[in-house]
Amino acid sequence: MSNTETMLASILTAPHEISLERVPVPEPGPGQVLIRVTAVGVCGSDTHFYETGAIGDIIVQGPLALGHETAGVIAVVGEGVDSARIGTRVAVEPQTPCRRCEFCKTGRYHLCKQIRFYGAWPVDGSFSEYVLVDDDFAHEVPADMTDEQAALVEPVSVALHAARRAGIAAGDRVLITGAGPIGILCAQLARVFGATEIVISDPIAHRREFALAHGVDRALDPTVEDLSEYAQRFDVYLDASGNARAIIPAFEAIRRGGTAVLVGMGGNMLEVPIALIQHREITLTGTFRYVNTWPVAISLIATGQVIAHDLVTGRYGLDGVEEALMKAKTDPVAIKTMVIPSLTAAE
Repeated sequence: MSNTETMLASILTAPHEISLERVPVPEPGPGQVLIRVTAVGVCGSDTHFYETGAIGDIIVQGPLALGHETAGVIAVVGEGVDSARIGTRVAVEPQTPCRRCEFCKTGRYHLCKQIRFYGAWPVDGSFSEYVLVDDDFAHEVPADMTDEQAALVEPVSVALHAARRAGIAAGDRVLITGAGPIGILCAQLARVFGATEIVISDPIAHRREFALAHGVDRALDPTVEDLSEYAQRFDVYLDASGNARAIIPAFEAIRRGGTAVLVGMGGNMLEVPIALIQHREITLTGTFRYVNTWPVAISLIATGQVIAHDLVTGRYGLDGVEEALMKAKTDPVAIKTMVIPSLTAAE
């Protein structure tokens, strides 16, 4: 930071408009820590906010810093936080629940009606040099974990929560649609949970090749291949595309008593084959972010059970956030883009 009282932040001011601004450094309150941001992954939800200014019923109503896949170093601690935490490298769990409602009290704090999520109006995210975090949601990472790996704990948590929701067990056969970062991580988590056959479908050749190099048994091109040979084969179906054209045909491939989990962001409405779901007693559910995943996700990355760092295909400073947000749509070989504040050009 060139000025100890201000910091650089990339601010969404309107759809398709990002402004690099100098803003005040926030001060941690009781139970909070100030994180110096070292790496932030670009998520599809960030891109959606950038393009449309909204996701579902979350509408951006003013200037907002996006970004929530965050790694950093604790720089300042608030009242009640052990000062020994200063200098600790952390992976940030980017949500603040009320901690008092029935969902929080029963360990399902991600469903808290009052939850505040980073980079979703009205809470600023971490496309900035510093960000505030609740002390207990700043999870220490091992010394040999890189900043980018620490930032990727967030998408690994998405996949971990999906695998738990699906109830993947040893010997299961798993179908995944969408071979972007979440689809690839879902495949790796399925293998960790004991799946013995994993098939993924994606129309982009590079992503299919990447999936095959990361534990997938077969990668299908849905533009020329269908799922007819897999009728009623899979115990679990995970969608990481949000695309109805991928989701609907997949139901035919789910066995009786199987489970379908919708992970990808799609439209607000989806027509599903109700009779088929009823007759086969298929369990259909979705995921909402994650809960109680950070320690496990950190361990999976640290022990090499999940290979996350290979996903990173581009890096930008805070002055390149607009390009970073669109990289997955403009570059056919892009998988995951990182924003690294230290790469920001000097003012």
